[in-house]
Amino acid sequence: MLVSRSRFDYAETVRRLLSGIERRWLTLFGRIDHAAAAREAGLELASEEVFVFGNPKAGTVLMQTDPRIGIELPLRILAWEDADGALLGYHDPRELAERYSVEPHVATLQAMAGLLAELTSEATE
Repeated sequence: MLVSRSRFDYAETVRRLLSGIERRWLTLFGRIDHAAAAREAGLELASEEVFVFGNPKAGTVLMQTDPRIGIELPLRILAWEDADGALLGYHDPRELAERYSVEPHVATLQAMAGLLAELTSEATE
């Protein structure tokens, strides 16, 4: 997992991430709030959320080539908080070329990796 520590607090980091997703006209498919689910179960967990987003045009081409890659899509960024502040992390989508038969679309995976790096950098720096 590629991880970046934010110079902002958790709320501002998440706000900046969501702003970057919106500014790029990406679809936010879901937001999974692990800390809220923990509280509902009577447990404690520091702020932690998964943001699921992407561009269906890019992901669909990959799934048309190898439907199994659908388990990896859409893209995800994990935001969490520890004693030192907020962090963002994601898996490098270029690694998917090794697991699935999507060799013709390596450029798409590279573009996805660049997008994740940009979003993370904008939200944390």
